[in-house]
Amino acid sequence: MYNYDREGRTLDFKSFTNDYFNRLYSLLKTIDFVEFEKFYTHLCSLDNSESRIFIIGNGGSASTASHMANDLSTGLKRRNILSLDVISLCDNTSITTALANDIGYNNIFYMQLKNIIKPKDTLIAISCSGTSENIVKAAKYSKEIGATTIGLTGFSGGELKILSDINLHFETQHSDYGLVEDAHMILNHVLFSYFQEIHK
Repeated sequence: MYNYDREGRTLDFKSFTNDYFNRLYSLLKTIDFVEFEKFYTHLCSLDNSESRIFIIGNGGSASTASHMANDLSTGLKRRNILSLDVISLCDNTSITTALANDIGYNNIFYMQLKNIIKPKDTLIAISCSGTSENIVKAAKYSKEIGATTIGLTGFSGGELKILSDINLHFETQHSDYGLVEDAHMILNHVLFSYFQEIHK
């Protein structure tokens, strides 16, 4: 079956799928392994500590935040691998909608972190663009407090890339949400799978 792209060129589903997979594979190969290992080492350092990990993201990145919180917390704990205190700030609909309605969407993560995040804690901020106002505001607050800020970014990285102590970045065009979100989720699964493998 053939369809047409915006320029009127024929585009069949199989060719598009193969091209997408190839683009994702090429993107994944650009990962900065030094930064990725820093992320892994940092997580290890928090095992059985009093530190907390807060994860934030919008849209598809919010679902990645929830998935990552699951894998890094109970996913590792129930397998007796690591004991991490991980919270996705995307998961309480009542809180996020109340904050968005009452004081603005740009405050939904900052206000949850305010007077809660400590210097020993970690903020994992996930954003394809790295420019989302609510993500950047939370990252700035995390930096002010002295907490570790880990950014997962795409496109050109935006301000979040600059604010991050550890940055896992995938340089893409500004419309490649799917590829960047896929790459971020794969990083989570690589970490989780590696932890499982070395603790068999």
